[in-house]
Amino acid sequence: MREHTADRTQTRARAELRGDCASCFGLCCAALPFARSADFAIDKDAGTPCPNLRTDHRCGIHATLRERGFTGCTVYDCFGAGQRVSQLTFGGREWRAGPPEQRRRMFDVFPVVRQLHELLWYLTEALTLPAARPVHADLRGALADTERLAGGTPEELAGLDVAAHRQRVNVLLLRTSELVRAGTRGRKKNRRNADLMGARLKGADLAGADLRGAYLIAADLTGADLRGADLIGADLRDADLTDADLTGAFFLTQPQVNAARGGPGTGLPDSVTRPVHWTAGR
Repeated sequence: MREHTADRTQTRARAELRGDCASCFGLCCAALPFARSADFAIDKDAGTPCPNLRTDHRCGIHATLRERGFTGCTVYDCFGAGQRVSQLTFGGREWRAGPPEQRRRMFDVFPVVRQLHELLWYLTEALTLPAARPVHADLRGALADTERLAGGTPEELAGLDVAAHRQRVNVLLLRTSELVRAGTRGRKKNRRNADLMGARLKGADLAGADLRGAYLIAADLTGADLRGADLIGADLRDADLTDADLTGAFFLTQPQVNAARGGPGTGLPDSVTRPVHWTAGR
């Protein structure tokens, strides 16, 4: 009974760590900058609303973002930071109606909370991994600390040294990775921060590999074995995951999956969903 209750708690926690645009004031479309590139059709400064953002905080071209050159928007996820900042941190007061100072503070706080929510995602997942049980108590403490920080006032969040907190949490995530990957048979590949852009890794045995921060942009990973691999921070933009097996891979986020290419034969962990733009023909 206790394990089933814990599973339900983790499922609910993960659901709350996904973006809910209906409860947000379009913060990612206004607070964040982007540059004209393969991911964005135009340049936009931080704090300047995207011209496609409507007055009701909805995207005016949401159904055709990819066709219009805004692929970057389709792969982004705030890990639920948008709705927290909109509805809790600022009590439902939207930036369009408030004074300029409130608008600036909301835009400053949003990326801070987004980083904290990303950490909450990793910590929540780490607590589902049986192999990490030796550090579960420390992980629960870090989860509680991170949640407390994310629930701070606008002033507290603006003054938070989020980089220092990330570093403290990262020590636990590294230990989690070591414990989990130790259970994978064979030699564990260390590809941490490796430059694998465009690499030909078709059918590669990367089971249990350390791919933290690896650059896998446009890499050919078709049919590769990525079971039990640590993918935290790996750049999977345009990587081909067709028929690759990522079941059991951990610290993989929805934005990473959304940025990659795959198909019906791609095996994914339960923590992420199959992107709607993956088709049988890709």
